[in-house]
Amino acid sequence: MHTPKWALFFDFHTMPANPDVGQGFDLDAITDWFKECGVDYIVFPSRCNLGTAYYPTKLGIPHPAMTRDLFGDLAAACHAKGIAVSAYINVGLSHEEAYRHRDWTVLRADGHMYGEPFGNSFFRQMCYNTDYAAHVIGMAREVVEWYGADGLFFDCFHTSPCIGRECMEKMKAEGVDFSNTEQLNDFNYRKMLTMARGLSEGVRAVNPDLLLYFNGIDFEAQAELGSYLELECLPQGGWGYELLPMVSRYMRTLGKPVLNMTGRFQKSWGDFGGVRTEPSVEYDCIYGIANAIPPTIGDHFHPRGDLNRAVMALDKAVYARLRPLQPWIEGAKPVVEMANVMTSGYPGYWWAGGDRPQRKALAVQALKSATRMLSELNMQFDNVTTAASWDPYKVLVLPDEVTLDGELAARLKAHLDRGGAIISSGISGLNPERNRFALDAWGVDYQGDDPFDPAYIEFKPGFSQGMPDMPVTLYERGTAIAAGPGTEVLATITAPYYSNVWDGRHGFRYTPPDKDTGRPAVTLNGRVAHASHPIFRTYFTSGALPMRQIVANLLERFLPEPLTRAPGAPSFSRVTVTSQPGRRMVYVLAYLPESRGAGINMIEEPLELNDFTVSLRLDGRVPKKVYLAPGRETLKFSTDGNYATVTIPRVRGWAVVVFEE
Repeated sequence: MHTPKWALFFDFHTMPANPDVGQGFDLDAITDWFKECGVDYIVFPSRCNLGTAYYPTKLGIPHPAMTRDLFGDLAAACHAKGIAVSAYINVGLSHEEAYRHRDWTVLRADGHMYGEPFGNSFFRQMCYNTDYAAHVIGMAREVVEWYGADGLFFDCFHTSPCIGRECMEKMKAEGVDFSNTEQLNDFNYRKMLTMARGLSEGVRAVNPDLLLYFNGIDFEAQAELGSYLELECLPQGGWGYELLPMVSRYMRTLGKPVLNMTGRFQKSWGDFGGVRTEPSVEYDCIYGIANAIPPTIGDHFHPRGDLNRAVMALDKAVYARLRPLQPWIEGAKPVVEMANVMTSGYPGYWWAGGDRPQRKALAVQALKSATRMLSELNMQFDNVTTAASWDPYKVLVLPDEVTLDGELAARLKAHLDRGGAIISSGISGLNPERNRFALDAWGVDYQGDDPFDPAYIEFKPGFSQGMPDMPVTLYERGTAIAAGPGTEVLATITAPYYSNVWDGRHGFRYTPPDKDTGRPAVTLNGRVAHASHPIFRTYFTSGALPMRQIVANLLERFLPEPLTRAPGAPSFSRVTVTSQPGRRMVYVLAYLPESRGAGINMIEEPLELNDFTVSLRLDGRVPKKVYLAPGRETLKFSTDGNYATVTIPRVRGWAVVVFEE
């Protein structure tokens, strides 16, 4: 099975009390809709999170109101029109089976079988160390054997740690202390991986070419389990607009095909009457395409099969505008020259127990902010863990929370040895014990926490470009460092008159800057720059633009000729580059999520940019013509030094400039 190009995903979570499941499914109309969208792949449940099946299973519980082989009929109708079908099976949730088999469910660490809030989708969960495991594997094999399913989407794989009999006996045999939350969660994580291996081996024994994805297992852990990955992100449904940029740039480094899953819901999954605007769904899809990730749009079919014509129109309209880009999408690779370093993968389920979730949360904040900063600066970059090679990158950024174990330190030393540069901040660069810098290359000594709250930063003349001529607040508490011999100090710490404290009489809320301490705030030692404070988290929590300017000024030293330049580009625009043999594509996006009312972020319309100028570094690839895709409208361009420059007359939402050699 080839990797899908244009996909649709359908939930079908249907209460056992529903009286007319499948009664109105017009399979000709449904599959005609798929064809009109240009879809080559759909996902549809063979069994939902309620634990009822939509085919005449011999092992599970067919939905009591179903009078037809719904999944089988849909699969046959899709296959007849050349559309591949993946069977959705919810693994971690199966409420009807949990109701009938209490012995299959998770007994949570607090002694409860039902979690809070009572009755929600996740209040009962299934334990993979029970007979339930073989049961699910059997049902997965059924749909592959009976219907020739092209793939399987296993959902909700992550479940809470269990202290039931089966798990307790295994933990005792393995020497796991269940009262230690880190050990308990690590055991639980291994249990999930064991279950996933069982499913993978079980269905691949029937068809080794299945498209397999395990939703709820860290992406790197799926290296041998599945065949592709899905980036689930409903920005209005709890994921937010910061997640897609951060995770897309990570997932594309893992060596697997990726689908960018957005959804049509105004809020989140199961919002039957909610529909987003066309520009907001289009933004999600084109953002993925601009980062070399094809789209899939999520929906929830009505139990009876009613066709939601507004959603049909939405899907068709978005895909109709984007599918003509396929010649420039096919096989395209992102072009990058720098990366943010991550210490935990995504979703990061193994970062559970003890203080690990808090550490992960801080690291994610910093990474989201670093992603936004570099995007606003129009830099071309990935987000990477040690799962990917770092050889392609000229600059590595360590945002705020990247302490260095042996492997990370060795990787960074090798990066410096081949001429690379490093930008770090906060506690990044420290050893895991957080008492010294792991590499001498930093050229600074760690002296503990900054005693000031708040501290202020002042910029030296050679580092003041774009900065306010005043002490600038560092809103997040940082570290104290001392510069070593030969280390250049680019900015210094100014102390407040007094820190923000309560002394029993007054709360010191008014803390003006007093005197420059001379203590370093930003240093440069050869190819390593370091900021003493968490400038990325500060940008995330406070939006302070001087934090971004610190990074911009450092990049001016390390990357004086970046891959792209877009002088005068507004901060909301995004510029990315992909490459095919003989041509490179520069994507320009112009959308702006707006916070409304209680804080829901929405895109109601695309924005328009006129006479947008962008330059692409040549790197020996001299273009013979430049045009807009997909219409092939020719654009005038000029070359100057190592750059080709073009002006796009009008960008409405998005434009793709093709530099053809």
